[in-house]
Amino acid sequence: MIELRNRALEQLRSGQLAIGVGLRQARTVDTAKAMRTAGFDWLFIDMEHNSMDIDTAVQISVAAQDAGISPIVRVPGYEHYHATRALDGGAQGVVVPHVDDPATAEQIASNCRYPPIGHRSITGALPQLGFETHPLKDATEAINRETLVVVMLESPEAIDNVQAIAAIPGIDALLIGTNDLSLEMGIPGELGHPDVVAAYASVIAACKTHGKYAGMGGVYKPELMAKYIEMGTQLILAGNDISFLMESARRQASAVREMLP
Repeated sequence: MIELRNRALEQLRSGQLAIGVGLRQARTVDTAKAMRTAGFDWLFIDMEHNSMDIDTAVQISVAAQDAGISPIVRVPGYEHYHATRALDGGAQGVVVPHVDDPATAEQIASNCRYPPIGHRSITGALPQLGFETHPLKDATEAINRETLVVVMLESPEAIDNVQAIAAIPGIDALLIGTNDLSLEMGIPGELGHPDVVAAYASVIAACKTHGKYAGMGGVYKPELMAKYIEMGTQLILAGNDISFLMESARRQASAVREMLP
């Protein structure tokens, strides 16, 4: 068996939290080592809500592999080439936003998994395998096993369909985009609203039934994070680079201004 490690999947499979950090502003490969040192398990490399291009995303991804932190790319759309270019370039997983129904989830699984699970096309030597050549069967089995495929549920329709989505082979995790979900529910920003709590309960139950992992995104208040983690979420997006930068910058600027006699 080919030795291949995905830190995020290791954490999830062992029943631990897999804690991720969003990259929206970061554009340099040293970010991977910095975030691993900070204590994160995976990078949420965001290509949906910023200008990051595929070249930057895969360069960060390759650096992340050696740093021991899993590079997971949020792609901007359902088209197969968004996911496969990221995966071929070095990502150890993808997050696909706005998945509302099982047919979309099934297509995503097909795009991201090699046969016999899906229909992903094979390329030459991959960075995940150190560009070494392996028997095709061994290589595709290893990549299938250690690639994290995540779908985001961000609408009431998605929550209504959660059992069917969770049942799709080849999907590993269902991550709630809590801010978009609250907007779609007509309760924008009420991330602890009973309807949102009920949505989390539905997703967590479906994941337990079908052997998938429940994820949380957009919730950053510690007490509310603790609630959803206690309920059963494991794949945790714990913040992003711009939020951390602004929080620290504001605190330091304020502290310095208060030094004036």
